[in-house]
Amino acid sequence: MSANIDIWPERVNRKGPSRVAKTRVVITGAGMGGLAAAIHLASKGAEVTVCERAPTPGGKMRQVSVGGAMIDAGPTVLTLKGVFESLFDDAGETLSHHVRLLPCSTLARHAWSESARLDLHADRAASADAIARFAGPSEAARYLGFCRDAARTWRALEGPFIRQPHPSLKRLLLSSGASGWWALGRANPFASMWRALGRHFRDARLQQLFGRYATYCGSSPFHAPATLTLVAHVEQSGVWLVEGGMYRLAEAMAELAERQGATLRLSTEIRSVDAPRGHVRGVTLASGEQLPAEAVILNADASGVAAGLLGVAAAQAVTLPPRRERSLSAVTWNLVARTKGLALHRHTVFFSRDYKAEFDALFERREVPPDPTVYVCAQDRGDEPGPSPDEPERLLCLVNAPADGDTPGRDPARAARSEAAAFAQLERCGLQVERDPRSMHVTTPHDFEGRFPGSGGALYGMASHGWRSAFQRPGCRTRLPGLYLAGGSAHPGPGVPMAALSGRMAAEAVLSDLASTRR
Repeated sequence: MSANIDIWPERVNRKGPSRVAKTRVVITGAGMGGLAAAIHLASKGAEVTVCERAPTPGGKMRQVSVGGAMIDAGPTVLTLKGVFESLFDDAGETLSHHVRLLPCSTLARHAWSESARLDLHADRAASADAIARFAGPSEAARYLGFCRDAARTWRALEGPFIRQPHPSLKRLLLSSGASGWWALGRANPFASMWRALGRHFRDARLQQLFGRYATYCGSSPFHAPATLTLVAHVEQSGVWLVEGGMYRLAEAMAELAERQGATLRLSTEIRSVDAPRGHVRGVTLASGEQLPAEAVILNADASGVAAGLLGVAAAQAVTLPPRRERSLSAVTWNLVARTKGLALHRHTVFFSRDYKAEFDALFERREVPPDPTVYVCAQDRGDEPGPSPDEPERLLCLVNAPADGDTPGRDPARAARSEAAAFAQLERCGLQVERDPRSMHVTTPHDFEGRFPGSGGALYGMASHGWRSAFQRPGCRTRLPGLYLAGGSAHPGPGVPMAALSGRMAAEAVLSDLASTRR
């Protein structure tokens, strides 16, 4: 499959007129889902107002200032660029005129010790050669088989599941056809991801490497379904660097929304969704101001909505998932520091010595593991690994953490222990970071809870554990007429392109439902 995968829902139940005049829509949250919905609705003539409680757009895609330098503090990897190209194209503009995307030939560098290192490449043959040198030719052959299975899983799920606003198991099976059934059977959706990887690889380090894709949706590879191996195919189909940093994409989307006629109201918090007589009529802001609307799209964590943070009417329209089903949170360190030792890539992963113990700590004991896997994004690096520069460089370091940011009685020393464990892991694998607390910005689950209330700091909505989880994530429509959901906690799930896709689905649902009502 080509690197430019077509995942846009051009063919998903497109009903209603091409333009919707004088339709008022309020969107809460200017993250990827909210901005995508605003662009699409405004381009169709709707009167769109986006209310964002933060002073800047982007949601989880954000920057922080450290020592005078701006550093990406959210997502750092862009895949499925076709999602954004289609969004801009349909609004009459071209993505490349506003955002420069640079393809990665090396996807990531992986380290288990000072000597055990493996680079994955966009070119499948180059990755197979690297794996052959790292783990032997038999593992390289198994890797190529794994890639074929991941591609089949993607093709089986892309149309009937990912691009469907309200997927169900019955619809998936009916629409898959014989070839789709065969591909799904090969994917073994009822097995865990870890078990499926064990059938592909004999080297436990390769299981660990590809099992890490479960964390892309905040889950454990020991409980996530085997179908999540499709993430490997998505990455092999294209990973892109955004010139100027990932936040440039959020800025470009916000600018496009405004050019289409949408109004962005930053530092503006919504207190409640107004729904007299069982139908949405607008929102009330924290200031007391009321904004009338025929539809409201909540680009917010579904758990916070269900917990009543946007009023009783919205809470009754969304099911509150149990706290135990929350996805992972994180502890992150944005810093400007000198490095030496291991030659960093733009994306480098330093693996723990016991992956099972790591996820037992995260999901069973609800604690940051003492031997964590650490992700480092070296934001001044290019596409290829290289030696450390003479000057300090911008870094984002991250370890996974339980989503307990709203739990009372937090351990004040936990952040310090997490930092010590993370940077000790880097040193064990050969990287020294000369960090200065005065040039470092730390974000904990508690901080993420403050930014995204009701989530506990969970960054991906519900964890994708078990085959049923894929069908339990809420869709764009809710039980309250006129109220819709978007963002990483809604279908089709977390991640930059998926959140944007959810916003487009919510916008399409608004257009369809309002057109049907008018008829």
